[in-house]
Amino acid sequence: MQNSNKILQALGIPFTALLSVIFGLLLISFPIGIFVVFESEIGGDINYEYPLTHLDLFDGTEMYQAPIDVSIGDVFVILWTFYVVIFVIALLGPKHGFLKSLSSIISFGKYDDKSNYLIGITTWFSILILISVLINFIQEGFGIVTVPPHADNDLIQFFYVSLAPLTEEFGFRLILIGIPLFAIYYHKSSIKYFIKCLWNPGTLDIHDYKKAIFLIVFVGIVFGFAHIAIGESWSEGKFAQAAASGIILGWVYLRHGFVASLLIHWATNYFVFAYANFISQLNFISIEAAFSHSLMSSLELLFLITGALSISILIVSRFYSKKVSDLEI
Repeated sequence: MQNSNKILQALGIPFTALLSVIFGLLLISFPIGIFVVFESEIGGDINYEYPLTHLDLFDGTEMYQAPIDVSIGDVFVILWTFYVVIFVIALLGPKHGFLKSLSSIISFGKYDDKSNYLIGITTWFSILILISVLINFIQEGFGIVTVPPHADNDLIQFFYVSLAPLTEEFGFRLILIGIPLFAIYYHKSSIKYFIKCLWNPGTLDIHDYKKAIFLIVFVGIVFGFAHIAIGESWSEGKFAQAAASGIILGWVYLRHGFVASLLIHWATNYFVFAYANFISQLNFISIEAAFSHSLMSSLELLFLITGALSISILIVSRFYSKKVSDLEI
């Protein structure tokens, strides 16, 4: 038992250092996003004052080009503020603050990703990146290339990727996973309990996880299919990546709640594109070229190393917890 504890402490030193760096990068992405939208030339011939109803999102509806005085900048600020609030919630809870939870890994060799949202978020975000890169590497070996949908304007693209985490997590996690989980596992019926369980399905008394895991995998596959079949979608190579991401997000939602799954999705979208667009604007290069920039490559390497360490931490922690349970029996 002590050996497992010492292994966790040893792994915890580089692990907590990397999580701290990722936390700092996530935090800095907030002002970077504001700069990109309001202070750069990302939109070319349009800017943040572009009318919201002129977006293709409303094409074919009565709202399209309606004379409503709401700009994409207005909505972006609302989204940005919402994500800041959720980030602060993740930083401080649900039980302990981020730094206190980190210190317990080094001091006591105790990894508890349920004590603080950001521990779970940074851990699973790095694992998601690692798995996505591995899938892409394997697929390229078979000649399967992942091509993103064409974007006519970088500002509108950044707006869409900032909006997507909220709409997709609401649809794929809250609606398609949260409500069925409640229907399967609830033991009392009240509006307050229902909302609490949607916010965090871990509140449910789940003894048999088979149905929950089947549901998560099924919705993950639907999530992957949606990325290649709806609207101006990705190429077929995105299916495996998106499905794997959907399964991870579903598992995180089950284990840690809506805050964690939303912020991981936010990180894969807003965080990544905020840095890419920042690099693009500073160096006067295209967004495609920015993704090949050395800084983006360094960020990817950071997440790959952290992802590998995160998997090691989870395995050792699981093994350690099982030994403790066996000793108690």
